[in-house]
Amino acid sequence: MSSSEYVIARKTIKAKILKLNREEELLRCEYENFQRYLRGEKTVPLYAATKQQADRLLKKLNGKLKKGEYPQILRNDTYRIEIEQSPYILKIPIYGIWGGVSVPIKTHEPITSDMRCKEAKVIRKGNEWFVHICVEKEVRERIPRNVLAIDMGIRWIATTVNSSNPIPKFYGKELRRVKGHFFYLRRNLALKKAYGAIKKIGDKEQRMVNDILHKISREIVDEALETDAMIAMGNLKGIRENDKGKRFNRKLNGFSYYKLGKLIEYKARWLGIKVVKVNERNTSKLCHRCGNRGVRKGSLFQCQHCNYACNADYNGAMNIMKRAMGYTRMAGAALTQP
Repeated sequence: MSSSEYVIARKTIKAKILKLNREEELLRCEYENFQRYLRGEKTVPLYAATKQQADRLLKKLNGKLKKGEYPQILRNDTYRIEIEQSPYILKIPIYGIWGGVSVPIKTHEPITSDMRCKEAKVIRKGNEWFVHICVEKEVRERIPRNVLAIDMGIRWIATTVNSSNPIPKFYGKELRRVKGHFFYLRRNLALKKAYGAIKKIGDKEQRMVNDILHKISREIVDEALETDAMIAMGNLKGIRENDKGKRFNRKLNGFSYYKLGKLIEYKARWLGIKVVKVNERNTSKLCHRCGNRGVRKGSLFQCQHCNYACNADYNGAMNIMKRAMGYTRMAGAALTQP
């Protein structure tokens, strides 16, 4: 298969900080001073570069801080990871401690020599400590032979069609079941004023949803890899701006479109799979066969011009695929306009 230029791919590797003795007190002090600095206590002792990262975060947030803690941000030139050892050793900068502190970490996947470590974030969850490390590497971007198009929807969070085999695949049945179950559970608990239990089930729901989104994104990316396809998605910017009723908005806000899109993007680009965003305007309203405006009734799309009818999400995915084929060069095929 032909290939194009190298591109930079990025992802986040999560790690748990293991055994902490004296280092925990030093880490805790630096971490809590970072929180205090964000809240306006500018005289707290804090490593200079970490203080600069706090200032950058405050500027980004425009001073509008939420309740709770923020991850302590480490600039890439202030920490170091020794990957020759097992477990890895992470050296974290601490105010007043020359060389910082060294702590063992266990990552959810290996950090290899071809990766460059960028910004990292230290996170405290209860009595445990974690670090999220942004890494990047150069990958050779593939020149695709096919297009795998994705339409994001309410009933199905993702509907895909592949130019190598346009039979659609629908994703999200399990996600709907989980979201619906927890919605009604929260409502019943609210009636009983069991607010502590609501928070606990919220955490459980988020873990289950994230697991489902990871599985969906992995399956989609695996198909793109197997079929030499690039991935095309609609640009969802503004999808939440139009009010379509309380029930619709609840469903829309409860589904992690942004999260799923980001998971697909980073997993695909890490493998050199090209990802494009296409203008999604009218993809749900135009017939993918004749290009004329049709009518959507629930999950059914009907074209009044050519009398064609199909699943509405499938129609949207086909329109996204046609637009993507007009945006990019494909191996063994001329550039075409949809």
